[in-house]
Amino acid sequence: MAIKFGPAGLGGIKEAEKVLEAYYKIGLKACEIAFTYGIYIKNKEDALRIGKKSKELDIALSIHAPSYVNLNSKEWDKIEASKKRILDCCEIGEALGANTVVFHPGFYGDDKEKCYEQIKKGIIELMEVLKKKAWKIKIAPETMGKVNVFGSAEEISRLVHDTGCSFCIDFAHILAREKKVDYQKVIKLFPEKRWHVHFSGIIYGEKGEKHHRKTEKEEWRVLLKNLPRDREIVIINESPDMVEDSVEGMKMYESI
Repeated sequence: MAIKFGPAGLGGIKEAEKVLEAYYKIGLKACEIAFTYGIYIKNKEDALRIGKKSKELDIALSIHAPSYVNLNSKEWDKIEASKKRILDCCEIGEALGANTVVFHPGFYGDDKEKCYEQIKKGIIELMEVLKKKAWKIKIAPETMGKVNVFGSAEEISRLVHDTGCSFCIDFAHILAREKKVDYQKVIKLFPEKRWHVHFSGIIYGEKGEKHHRKTEKEEWRVLLKNLPRDREIVIINESPDMVEDSVEGMKMYESI
């Protein structure tokens, strides 16, 4: 089992290379660039520069697309706007040399099966654009933490099977959604050799996720004990102390 650890944040454009160097010095090998509130790297030259540094340091980059994505909107223009946001992330991600664009697929609406078909249609259309442009970057719908939001482990696995897209397994979201994590079920649902994973501590209630919190050592221990041994895995930490927590997870992994 090979695991790369890293935080869900790079910071601003000007200091990006220094931040990557700081991550490298403490042993981190991954970083997810948070475009959650908007795509802030707009200049291709900036993307190429940052991507060159990440390649030099062997730090795997990924992107989190804006949170206001809904491929199951009742309004056609909102679906098209959601697809454009994902594709804009793919375009800048390609220049960065990023491996993956993670995104939240959408909301259920009135019918879960119709929702699935609508989201599947959107992903197939996105995959066609990626193929046409010969982009290598992968798009990865994420397992979601709220029970009223599309994105159970089964639904994401089904999308991977039906569309050929990639995936993001957020174990904190699975815990919040299902109130437990059945690791053997997850391993069966995602037989692929490369996993993109999100992990952190999480506060949740009956309806699922409330907010992320610091990752406890025991939570890291349980996760690392249960991950499959025959995968290449990137683990992105999304806690409020994401750098510190990533280092904690990395050290625990090295110790076992």
